[in-house]
Amino acid sequence: MSTAKPRPPLFRALGACEPPTEVIVDGNRYFRLEIYKHDSWAATALYSGDVGRIVCKFNRTQPILGLSTAWLGRRLAAREHRALTRLADLATIPNPMGAVYVNGQLHRNAVARKYIPGHPLKLNETVGPHFYPLLRATLTEMHQRGIAYVDLHKRENVIVGDDGRPHLVDFQICFDMTEPRVRWLPGIRAVFNALCAGDRYHLEKHAVRADARGEDAPRPEIPTWLQLHRVIAVPFRQLRRRLLVSKGIRLGRGSVSTEVFAEDAVRRESVSRAA
Repeated sequence: MSTAKPRPPLFRALGACEPPTEVIVDGNRYFRLEIYKHDSWAATALYSGDVGRIVCKFNRTQPILGLSTAWLGRRLAAREHRALTRLADLATIPNPMGAVYVNGQLHRNAVARKYIPGHPLKLNETVGPHFYPLLRATLTEMHQRGIAYVDLHKRENVIVGDDGRPHLVDFQICFDMTEPRVRWLPGIRAVFNALCAGDRYHLEKHAVRADARGEDAPRPEIPTWLQLHRVIAVPFRQLRRRLLVSKGIRLGRGSVSTEVFAEDAVRRESVSRAA
């Protein structure tokens, strides 16, 4: 029986390294408990200390063909921290933490947030009656503040809290229309509105699959721009899967579940299906 190979450094955000075993955040020491995932863009891990648990994400630093990606890691971390800070007053968004230090050195590619007890939203999971209305209200408030989430097609970015409420995590690729570098660009409002429409579509898609809107609720209509995006994104994703299969990193049709170290949400679902 063939087995997959571990990802080579090129396909890992931190190369051959893993998230550090110990970090200092806001003057408190935390020790690594679990690595949630380590893909091409970031390595995310759970840490525990005397004052509680936090999640640290270390964005990419591994060079690509000799070209530095440290600037990208810093940019992604800054974007996520800004979004978490702007939304910190919302109960469904984890509170941001301070800068991350490792061995006395500041890691500008890293961002830390409070840990949310719960689990990633499962496929067709039945949740409480207030779950999706609260998630809709969260998105509406985000959009009113000029932030589009963008990454809601991934169920694993929605945490079903132990309190029964939805919690949005992973703001790595969110779009903040108020950011000084982009807010002056012509047509920025149209781009933002399109991304918000995509957020609403993906939310309703999850809700319909879980029958959270009732049997008579209409299927959400996919935005035109998202249909066009899929014309490019789907072939690209298939090409990427074939590449990973050709390198032996994935098996079969290239499902992420066949990797040696699949992310936390995938591992959880695999265990659930096997039970």
